[in-house]
Amino acid sequence: MRVLLVEDDSMIGDAIQIALKDASYAVDWVKDGVAALATLRSQHYDMVLLDLGLPGKDGLDVLTHIRAKDNPIPLLIITARDDLDDRLRGLDGGADDYVTKPFQMAELLARMRAVLRRKGGTATPVLSNGVVSLDPASKEASVNGAHQVQLSNREFSLLQALLVRPGAILSRSELEDRIYGWGEEVESNAVEYLIHALRRKLGNEIIKNIRGVGWMVSKNA
Repeated sequence: MRVLLVEDDSMIGDAIQIALKDASYAVDWVKDGVAALATLRSQHYDMVLLDLGLPGKDGLDVLTHIRAKDNPIPLLIITARDDLDDRLRGLDGGADDYVTKPFQMAELLARMRAVLRRKGGTATPVLSNGVVSLDPASKEASVNGAHQVQLSNREFSLLQALLVRPGAILSRSELEDRIYGWGEEVESNAVEYLIHALRRKLGNEIIKNIRGVGWMVSKNA
């Protein structure tokens, strides 16, 4: 999944970016509100982490602009503002959660997973199409309830992208978009290599190739 991080503090932003990459997220980082809105217009994201005290345009103004466009993207506010009024303005303004600094990265990651579950309309933490299941917390997958298989970060990212939309065909560029952030080199045939690795671990029938179009996992298999 691809995350847009909007944070003007270089030390905090660097720490969050590293932690997100370690947790298998592709992450792009901008440092002001104007850049955040421009980036959202040009790139698809699965989630936004938004600081409030931003140069150029305040985070609450960015939030208002995003929701005014009827953009339903999952959005978490991450801020040092802990007053009740700020919390209420953020949540009533359309944020899906409000996390105050300082925070533990484990808590932020858990809140991100919870927001993604709510947005996806499911209470269970495990993604599944009825045959293959994926646990976002442990990065483990199983087939028909068999023993859990540990996935690499990029194997997890690719399978997660497919299981979020079972039955949908994702092209090479769409899958690369979920796996790589800005400045990361897209390796030649990376998608094919990852799919080969996943099939070796989970079985050849788990990911289907639609020739000339892309790849998918079956819906309600």
